[in-house]
Amino acid sequence: MDEKDNSFDERATVNSPSAPTHEDPGVPNRLEYDSFMYEPLGFEELDRALAEEAAQEAEIKRKLRKKRILIWSLVAVICVAIFITVYNIASLLSPFGKNSLGGKNSVVLYREKKPEGAAEAETLKDESGRYTTIGIPTVVRPSVVEIYTYSDSAYTTPIGSGSGIILSEDGYILTNEHVLKSDGYHVVITSDDKRYNAKIIGRDAKTDLAVVKVTAQGLTPAVLGDSDETVVGEQVMAIGNPAGLSGTVTDGIVSAVGRKIKSVSTGFEMNCIQTNADISPGNSGGALVNMYGQVIGVTSSKYVSSSYEGLGFAIAINDAMPIVEELISNGYIAGRFRIGIELIGTKTDAQRASVEEELGYTLPDDFYGIYIVNIDESFDIFNTELKPGDFIISVNGKTVKDYSDFYDTISSQYSAGDKVPAKCAHLDDEGNISFYDIKFELKEDTSGDF
Repeated sequence: MDEKDNSFDERATVNSPSAPTHEDPGVPNRLEYDSFMYEPLGFEELDRALAEEAAQEAEIKRKLRKKRILIWSLVAVICVAIFITVYNIASLLSPFGKNSLGGKNSVVLYREKKPEGAAEAETLKDESGRYTTIGIPTVVRPSVVEIYTYSDSAYTTPIGSGSGIILSEDGYILTNEHVLKSDGYHVVITSDDKRYNAKIIGRDAKTDLAVVKVTAQGLTPAVLGDSDETVVGEQVMAIGNPAGLSGTVTDGIVSAVGRKIKSVSTGFEMNCIQTNADISPGNSGGALVNMYGQVIGVTSSKYVSSSYEGLGFAIAINDAMPIVEELISNGYIAGRFRIGIELIGTKTDAQRASVEEELGYTLPDDFYGIYIVNIDESFDIFNTELKPGDFIISVNGKTVKDYSDFYDTISSQYSAGDKVPAKCAHLDDEGNISFYDIKFELKEDTSGDF
């Protein structure tokens, strides 16, 4: 036996010599194995067969794994190739160059400069000689200034702001009257950020126009156009300083010409150009220009609708210039008169509601006139029977229902120094009306306030 068998021999149970035996005398005693020691025949062959089968299965799995790796590698190569192809196509089609941002995730950005010569002077005009939308700001913006009004001589408390149009190299500047305060301190800032103290040369609240002067030389005056040549549909641009944002440019078209628009504050009617270019409060006094760089209007927020978008107005430059020239020459508009009253009309429902609120009772349905809110004691009308709370219902026999009726009737027949006849009325809270007549002298207005 081998060593394994010998180990079994050592644990084998041998028959005792004293025990009776039934074996033949010539046959030696044999070892008897316990059942748990029994090794079946053929165990080594079975292990060998199983090992070979396992090896075959491992080989098959190895080949399958190799095949899968090959397939996935091929797929990865195809994906990378597709990505590179798409990337290169995108690079060729993109108008920008590329720039990679480092970091955890790399991002590819594309950048490119404008074509060579894009900023040169010849690009400011098109073939017809019209300025481009880039050319207009380049040419006109140096002629538009910022205007700030301060309440104190130390220029610490701003109380108003707007824009202005340079009229001459030596510092005459056109703006809107409402941009200024007659008792304020004014500062002009040019497009190159130079600051100048400004003096009011003349102003006219009726037309909302004013002229200021700075001590300077070599300023860039605007080119004034002929607003009568303006046609509906032509492109225009507005330049001003809305919200203190200097040199802001907006564009649009001419929506209408010859619009008779009344100022919100004075009710005075001016000939205006309507445009859809954005005009905000800071644009007041700025320029509305055509595409030839010519100023055709003075933008004014006083003539902008607060109820609708895209409704902006500019005082036509042809109508503005006679006022401007007289303001420069005289400091005021000659022939203007003042009456010395503050009034509210009764023509519209809103006006009547305001008057009724002042009175505390309802007006008769067929009653019209101008309601007198206040009378200035420095004027002749203060010395008449007319008192605050009463009405002027007609002038020289013509019924007047609001400011426009009143002003137009007087200005068409009278001038400063003339005596004006008017019929007045007093109402009580029971609806009783008492009428009386007055005459008052017109005072020449050199203040520009009315």
